[in-house]
Amino acid sequence: MSDSKSNIRKFWMRPKVIFAVFVLIVAYGGGIFSAVLAPYDYAEQDLSSVRQGPSMKHLLGTDFVGRDNLSRIIYSLRTNLIVTFAAVVTGSGFLGIFLGLISGYFGGWIDFLVMRIGDIFLAFPGLLLVILIAATIRPRLINLAREIEDATFLEGLVRWGVIDYVIVFGSLAAFGWVGVARMVRGQVLQLSQFEYVVAGKAIGASTPRILLRHIFPNALPPIIVILTMGMGSITGAEVILSWLGIGIQPPTPSLGSMIREAQNISILQNYPHMLIPPVLVVALLIFAWNLLGDAINDLLNPRSR
Repeated sequence: MSDSKSNIRKFWMRPKVIFAVFVLIVAYGGGIFSAVLAPYDYAEQDLSSVRQGPSMKHLLGTDFVGRDNLSRIIYSLRTNLIVTFAAVVTGSGFLGIFLGLISGYFGGWIDFLVMRIGDIFLAFPGLLLVILIAATIRPRLINLAREIEDATFLEGLVRWGVIDYVIVFGSLAAFGWVGVARMVRGQVLQLSQFEYVVAGKAIGASTPRILLRHIFPNALPPIIVILTMGMGSITGAEVILSWLGIGIQPPTPSLGSMIREAQNISILQNYPHMLIPPVLVVALLIFAWNLLGDAINDLLNPRSR
């Protein structure tokens, strides 16, 4: 127990952990409290300050319609946080772990079916399929949302960007489970041979008890590592989808939308403050998630050091 506490204490004192946690807390903490911390509303325009460089009034300058870049980045971090956590929890987290557990434990046709479906998903470029789904489903869901708004008391599903959130994290979750399911399946196949699992089966322990009390806790360390590193991938995927114009749609702020609006070479030459800050924020987020995942892997898997 003392060795475990010592390792955890050393983990939190590692420079890359301190850096990663600091970046994530500052970035996503700012996003969570964006309504309080942002100096302006993300949609507030000041046409007298169009494409203005950094100043005391606008610390990161303004965009092509006079919106404050710092405020838009802060609100965009909230958008990225919602999409990233929703996609990881529903896709890699719930779906990937569940399918991996039942595939490895039951084997047979269940294992064959789950793994073959995963092979089909892996046979195509994941991001390309996400783009295809997002581009084809969005118009239908928007029409459905408008019909729901007309038929019920619910309002703002389209205006507040709810449909965009659902489409983006749903598309990412639909393809994010395969790697986790394969890894969990491998862990289950290995752990199922241990004596305590065999003994549990022999005394008549129920399948849910064996999976949740004996197998899942021992498979948890690699799951935590892969989910943490997956956060960086989902973060980048959300930005790419918005950059391509099929992710989070304006006026809802997104780092990808900010990058798309400022990607012209003439804008980069004349107004670099419109492009460089959101790009740096995206790079820091992905770097921080990967650093944290690598540090957690060192903690939970000493053989990888």
